[in-house]
Amino acid sequence: MAATKLRSPGSGCLSQITTIFFDLDNTLIPTRKADAKACNKLVDFLHEEHGMSREAALLSTSTFLRTFRRCPDNEELPLEEWRCHLWSEALPEPFRCLSGEVYRTWLQLRLRYMTPTAETFKMLESLKAHFFLALITNGPSAAQWEKVNRLNVAKYFDCILVSGDLPWEKPDARIFHAACNLLGVQAHQCIMVGDKLETDIQGGKDAKLGATFWLPLTNAERAEPQLGYMPDFTIHNLSDMLAVLPCGMSSRRFPASRDRCSSIGTAGGVLQRSRVPYNRRVASLPDLDSCNSNSSDGS
Repeated sequence: MAATKLRSPGSGCLSQITTIFFDLDNTLIPTRKADAKACNKLVDFLHEEHGMSREAALLSTSTFLRTFRRCPDNEELPLEEWRCHLWSEALPEPFRCLSGEVYRTWLQLRLRYMTPTAETFKMLESLKAHFFLALITNGPSAAQWEKVNRLNVAKYFDCILVSGDLPWEKPDARIFHAACNLLGVQAHQCIMVGDKLETDIQGGKDAKLGATFWLPLTNAERAEPQLGYMPDFTIHNLSDMLAVLPCGMSSRRFPASRDRCSSIGTAGGVLQRSRVPYNRRVASLPDLDSCNSNSSDGS
């Protein structure tokens, strides 16, 4: 199915596009669906392997997911330790000793269900022969880099920006302009592809990108988009983009040796190319209620 065209008068020409910015969660990877599937499987695991009632297992998994989404990581603790703590808090008293095993089972299931489809990998492989590709994702550094590294998506991108490593997050135009600066392109030569109108689409417009592609999560969202956020194109699947992108243009090809950067960090206010380790420690142990997911979706 082709992309639905919703371009406004005066929008840029797609023939000028050299660069594609992708969101991560619920765009390249099915984060929310994977979380739901992983928790459903965990209900079976807790019931069948450990004798927990289905009602208690369902309550535990839903409690974990709710608190996890509120606070995906804790900057004072390693990622595994924080998640085991959340599972310990979510499980009933007799089963809290299983928090480590439950965490490892959950993570294995989650990453399995998050893995991009073969079609998505094939599309990225095709696109990178014609365009610069950047990944721009909101969320805590540790959780987002885990997904990038464990799901084997980094190799497709010339630039990866995680808001948890930076002073800004989408929809702030500066995170888009940082990617432009790293890649040596102009904003009007870039498009943004994402599922969130208020961050991906509005951010792309505020940054004056060449176009925005919206991938709504549900048919209801597609039927009634939020007022005030109007994408240039609405797509049903990522592959719908290919019908309108100038992929056949030989001028879009780049040499295989082109410089590729993995992330950016800040030092003394100057943007630098760097790999940011995703298990970092900072000063204080935050209260759960004060945690901020940094607009990530399920991190």
